[in-house]
Order: sequence, then C-alpha cells, then structure tokens
Amino acid sequence: MALVPYSESALPALAKLHNSTATFQFAGREVRLHQDWRRSGVAAVVWDAAVVLCVYLELGGVEVRGKAAIELGAGTGLVGIVAALLGAQVTITDRKPALELLSTNVRANVPADLQSAVSVSELSWGSGLEHYPAGGYDLVLGADIVYLEDTFPALLRTLDHLCSDVTVVLLACKIRYNRDSDFLDMLRKGFAVEEVHYDRQRDIHVYRAVKHMPRTDL
Repeated sequence: MALVPYSESALPALAKLHNSTATFQFAGREVRLHQDWRRSGVAAVVWDAAVVLCVYLELGGVEVRGKAAIELGAGTGLVGIVAALLGAQVTITDRKPALELLSTNVRANVPADLQSAVSVSELSWGSGLEHYPAGGYDLVLGADIVYLEDTFPALLRTLDHLCSDVTVVLLACKIRYNRDSDFLDMLRKGFAVEEVHYDRQRDIHVYRAVKHMPRTDL
C-alpha cells in the first residue's frame, strides 16, 4: 500500500527485489510479474508473504473456485492473479500509483478466457468504500499489508465494510515488530482470528479471520 523507494546499497539482502521480473509456477501456469523497485519501492515487488499465501490457496486451504474475492494492497498482483487462475472472481486493489504496474501484470498473466473474471480497482483503505459492496465478498486477501501503524484504523474500517459474517479474511504476514501483533489484537475485537499456516523457512504466518456474529440477545 505504501510507495516507499529504498536505496539498493542500503539493503543488499534484498537484491532479488531489484530484478525487473519475478517468475513463479502456480495453478499449472507460469506467472511472470514485472517489478519496479526503483520507481515505486515496496509496492512494486513480490514479497515472501504473497508467495506463501498463494501456496496456501493452491493447496486448498480455503475454497477459491467460484468465490467473489478482493485483494487489498495488491502491489504486483500475485495473490489476486493466482486466485483468478484458481477460479475466483477477483477484484484486485491498491492505491492509484500502483495501478499501472498492477494492470500490466494482470493482462500478462491472466488468460483471455479469464480476463472477465478479474478487475483492477483503486482502493485507499478507509476511503471510497461506497464503491465496494458492503459485505459483498466471500474472500478478502492481503499479503504483507500489516506494517504501517498509521494505516491500521483505515484497514480495520475497510475490512469491516467488505466482510459479512461469512466472509473469510486471509492475511499473510511476517511478525516483525510489536505493532504487528497489536494489529491482530485490534482485529480480534471484531473478528475471530486464528493462525492457519506457518512457513518456517520464510517466517510467514497466515491468519484466518471471520467477523463476529452480531448479538441477537440485546
């Protein structure tokens, strides 16, 4: 979601993120994504959390085929593209500066017969939510979107708007700082949250969240 350029020399361990493309195999297809670290920073490269979430989807961690899905903070679009290849109807979203690269990757990797099942749309968390159906999605997907504390309230409002009490939210993230765990605590006030997968090699957690049922005894 944030467009933050970094110096390559300052982060030599992240050299692979400076490659102009990243290639993966999912859903029986090669997915080849354009990256543009120098121009757009963290929003324009593929992070491990996206890869782990795609593996979880492909292994059947949740039913995808025929589901209405939305990806938040999509960046390069890997998760949304893989969800489409697995049979979902997907809205892939990010902030306006990320949409050109995102659209390029969708056109390049989603076959013609599935293009109608994918849309790319601008979404800044907490703003313009009236353009998205309230509680209108079966799946809400997010990979490595929990890292800027200032965005947490807007992200929570967005999740609350998009989800019904049967929507499944899947968040893949690395727990780097206390604030990341703090977000999960904030999420638990409105959602039942459980860890459903952990990739030890990449140190990535996948959390499943479902909105609490409204009380009927009041």
